[in-house]
Amino acid sequence: MTLKTGLNMHGEAATLLAWYDVNARTMPWRSPPRSGIRPDPYRIWLSEVMLQQTTVAAVRAYFTRFTARWPTVSDLAAAQDADVMAEWAGLGYYARARNLLKCARAVRARGGFPTDYATLLTLPGIGPYTAAAVASIAFDQPATVVDGNVERVMSRLFNVQTPLPQAKPELTTLAASLTPQTRPGDYAQAVMDLGATICTPRNPACGICPLRQFCAAWDVGTQTTLPRKSPKPEKPTRIGALWLARHPNGDWLVEARPEKGLLGGMTGFPGMGWDKSTAHDAPPITANWENLGKIRHTFTHFHADLTVLAATTTAAPNHGMFQPVNPENLPTLMRKAYDLASGTLLKR
Repeated sequence: MTLKTGLNMHGEAATLLAWYDVNARTMPWRSPPRSGIRPDPYRIWLSEVMLQQTTVAAVRAYFTRFTARWPTVSDLAAAQDADVMAEWAGLGYYARARNLLKCARAVRARGGFPTDYATLLTLPGIGPYTAAAVASIAFDQPATVVDGNVERVMSRLFNVQTPLPQAKPELTTLAASLTPQTRPGDYAQAVMDLGATICTPRNPACGICPLRQFCAAWDVGTQTTLPRKSPKPEKPTRIGALWLARHPNGDWLVEARPEKGLLGGMTGFPGMGWDKSTAHDAPPITANWENLGKIRHTFTHFHADLTVLAATTTAAPNHGMFQPVNPENLPTLMRKAYDLASGTLLKR
């Protein structure tokens, strides 16, 4: 780690907060800086859970729908599991949606969100990042929030050459060293905004960066090479199939996926191979199946190459049931198969 000579551990925070007061991004879950409005911990928590592995642009519409339908954590706690899973469809990482309900119900049972980092960590589905975000942003506690944006800013500010993920502990320590006791929530959001808008992964706008005077990487010209990253192992590919059966009345053969595992608790089409399940090794119904080709979907740790087989039939299924399907409520993998099958079957 190389520190810029004379680095002022308070100057960065003060400079960044002044920048944030003028340049803060407008988010539906945020309170504007210096507004005197205390952020709603429910909205902060919900947004942070949604934003994991997802972009702000993708989350906005989901967040708006969720908070319109369930304005408070108690409203969400009282929701039906299937309704929440349907609203979540398309955001991916469906274990988050299951934990969302568990956490909402735990918060309702205890009478509200705890205000401190340690107690927030005891809630279902809340890890160090989310606990720090809620504690700092919603309750102005000096907890250190570290996401990809923060890691990138810290790696450049301190010219950290250790590659990720090995550098995570070092970057977290450095981020904590700069977190102020005053306005820590605004500061956390300021660092994330800086990483998202100026200290970007490619072509950082160093010329207008408020922290350029403190940046060790800028001094030596290494900012575009940081953060360094260890090579990722190549993702394996799983081969499988999905069976899409359509009744002449317009219903589709679907089943509820197991609560645990990939796409847990979601509505989906019967399939085999891609999720390593041995539950289905034959078509779910007797029909004249037509091979429509393949779709590919990429999960965190593997690619899935799936053959889509489709048929129109009135036969009784071995498992699952025929029911209306709203494609907007399908997880992305199933939506890809639906789009391929419906484009063929509905033309007949």
